[in-house]
Amino acid sequence: MADEDRKSRAERATSNVFARLPQKLMQEMKEAFTMIDQNRDGFIDINDLKEMFSSLGSTPDDKTLKEMLAEAPGPLNFTMFLSLFSDKLGGTDPEDSLRNAFAMFDKDGKGKLPEEYIKDLLENMGDNFTKDEMRQTFKEAPIEGGKLDYERFVGIIKGSSSEEA
Repeated sequence: MADEDRKSRAERATSNVFARLPQKLMQEMKEAFTMIDQNRDGFIDINDLKEMFSSLGSTPDDKTLKEMLAEAPGPLNFTMFLSLFSDKLGGTDPEDSLRNAFAMFDKDGKGKLPEEYIKDLLENMGDNFTKDEMRQTFKEAPIEGGKLDYERFVGIIKGSSSEEA
């Protein structure tokens, strides 16, 4: 019975997910899913998460990874992945979402990340930035002492900051 309830919740969670997300976002999510699905079996499991976090220099324990996977009401395939992110993005401020994305890499919680680390991520993960895109991105970036102040940078990107870089 529990498996049946779980399956029913999974079906409800994925209904209309493709209609709710813009095509560009869906393509970006597909790239993210593919990057996380290390063994390319179409599902994200604990080993995929371990490998992905390891490639980012982090090693969360199994308990944390299992809790992440438990957020999905069923096997974490691409449709379920989209559904989870769609729900999470549904009520969030895009500025907060950007800050949270940067904060994932900020282990110290200081609001700053090494410029070279960010550049390396942009050049080597997902949809790789070209040299020209990199120049354009960092043209107005608030960088001091080799560190990107991502709190200010997000404000500049979203137009909510009147500060000059």
